[in-house]
Amino acid sequence: MLLSVVVPAHRVQGYLRAALESVTEQAEPEDGPAGPELIAVGATGDGPELAIARECAERDPRVRLLVLDGPWDTGAARNAGAAAARGTYLLFLDGDDLLLPGAVAAITARLSENRPDVLRLGHDEVDWWGTARPGDAVPAARKQLYRRAFWEAHRLRFTEGPYDDVVPVHRAALLASDAGTLASLDRTCVRHRLRRTGTFATTPGRAHFAVIDAYERLTAETGGDPRLPALRTAHLRAVLDDPGRIAPRDRAAYFRAAGLPGRYAARRAREVVRAGCARVRAAARAGRRSLRARVMRALYRVDLHRQLDPCLAVYGAYWNRGVACNPAAVHAKARELVPHIRGVWVVSSRHRDRMPPGMPYVIEGSRAYWRTMATATYLVSNSSFPGGFTKRPGQTYLQTHHGTPLKTMGLDQLPYPALTGGVSFERVVAHTDQWDFSLSANPHSTEVWDRAYPSSYEQLPYGYPRNDILCTATRGQTDKIRAELGIAPGSTVLLYAPTHRDYRKGFVPRLGPEHLTRELGPGWVLLVRAHYFYGRSAGTTAGDRVVDVTGHPVVEELFLAADALITDYSSLMFDYACLDRPIITYAPDWDAYRASRGTYIDLLSGRPGDTPGAVATTEDELLEVLRSGAWRSPEAEALRAAFRGRFCPYDDGRAAERVVRRVFPVPPDRVPGHP
Repeated sequence: MLLSVVVPAHRVQGYLRAALESVTEQAEPEDGPAGPELIAVGATGDGPELAIARECAERDPRVRLLVLDGPWDTGAARNAGAAAARGTYLLFLDGDDLLLPGAVAAITARLSENRPDVLRLGHDEVDWWGTARPGDAVPAARKQLYRRAFWEAHRLRFTEGPYDDVVPVHRAALLASDAGTLASLDRTCVRHRLRRTGTFATTPGRAHFAVIDAYERLTAETGGDPRLPALRTAHLRAVLDDPGRIAPRDRAAYFRAAGLPGRYAARRAREVVRAGCARVRAAARAGRRSLRARVMRALYRVDLHRQLDPCLAVYGAYWNRGVACNPAAVHAKARELVPHIRGVWVVSSRHRDRMPPGMPYVIEGSRAYWRTMATATYLVSNSSFPGGFTKRPGQTYLQTHHGTPLKTMGLDQLPYPALTGGVSFERVVAHTDQWDFSLSANPHSTEVWDRAYPSSYEQLPYGYPRNDILCTATRGQTDKIRAELGIAPGSTVLLYAPTHRDYRKGFVPRLGPEHLTRELGPGWVLLVRAHYFYGRSAGTTAGDRVVDVTGHPVVEELFLAADALITDYSSLMFDYACLDRPIITYAPDWDAYRASRGTYIDLLSGRPGDTPGAVATTEDELLEVLRSGAWRSPEAEALRAAFRGRFCPYDDGRAAERVVRRVFPVPPDRVPGHP
């Protein structure tokens, strides 16, 4: 056995299951050692945590549970786990850590090169909103892997009380460095989940003075190693600068106790000066931004007198998030049918990393953006362009939209003012007046757009270009997508794609992905895709059978990979119906959703054309729908057929071609039937 993972299980009820499963669900390397041994260490009285650990141990023989008597101490728990371990290497995780997918395979591959005594691991952390960032340089047990024989030979142990890992982490690294057996793995293997409810690390108080004592013990055990002062100063300053650890009233006392160089008063004065300078710089930046915006607008007004470029088209999607949706499909087909027309994408600076290599783009608000908007002949968007541009005579604006409307849109939202977020309906109408063409996915959409966005544009009842691939994809393409997602052949793949709620902040799934796949058993894989409003991560635990695909750039590829769609009120259901695959409506808060925003369709009515298939309103009902086979029953198929007939009449794989031929001047030699 190569790896033993020790996890203290104390006061981590909401996080522990995911932590344990992040270890047990690691893919075992082919022809390599068995998967990791997992040792969960709990305490008497930790009922929920012990129950979770026991359940995990009952499912997997590689999992063992140790229960400590007496008051809880993290260091003692880690020491007990290390003493019981049988693996060649030790890894110490906390109950709110995750071992990221593929970590064991990467570790195994790295250790096959040589067998270092200590292997430093790449790591990061994620907050409760799902925003990940690189981990800091503060020493922590989770950041290193230890050869067990080395650990035991040097009698490395965690100390009691706070900052229990300072001594063994530093001692191990220093000893391994001296012996030339300290190595690194340049891959993020461990993720620490920050908890909004707080932990010791985020609770200010004098208990954090314990870090000073920890370095005194370390100095004694290493005989005053000359490398320690720099390490000590860096760590103690990091603790001092963290408002979650040292309260303002304790900073002076901590500074004195730590014996940090310099006087506290002088340091505090420098901090005040730096803060003041920062405010001045921020004000200056704000002034520069304001001045810059005025300059850009002035230059734009000059550019409006330039001649339009008949060979320039500008594209935007989802408020400048990159190449996606209907504009992406139109752009791809335009490059084929009208290659003389150059396409340029508008993207925000925070999403420029989404741009494919070689794809022309301009950053919203930049000089290049305003000149492009002033001189492009063709404008294509599924939302709107930023900054309040002025549409010129001679410019052609295609509004592709990005979904079939289930909830109320445009002026139909007027009866629901509480959840419109201060939307100016006057601006909505002014934007609509700029459209020359409005793309429609089906007759229902045509009717809604006409009423919700009243203006004199031409409706294009052509279907959605983004769905063309759903009509033309081959089995080989589908198999390739599934392989790239890491889905084992023969798996039944469910795509869970809920929409956002106007009345609730953040992504809060109404089902537990890990619980669902666990209850369904082997052979099922759940792809989880949060709405793009919530960023690039659903914040769910990843593994072999739960895959967070929120950041996947092409949702249509996820459709092709999935055997069925589970969604609530997302317009993705109308697109997925093109595939004639099962759709399960999971609507636990239907009444609240309808009341808050209003809907055009009664998904739960069971009427042909309204309901796309099986329905569930609780997680237990959803499990029963899947277990019983109701999701692909003859009754569900009949509902799906009626739903497809209503919402997919134009989907034949040629929508993009129809759009390009109507909006752009296609040369005669590219028109079918031309001699």
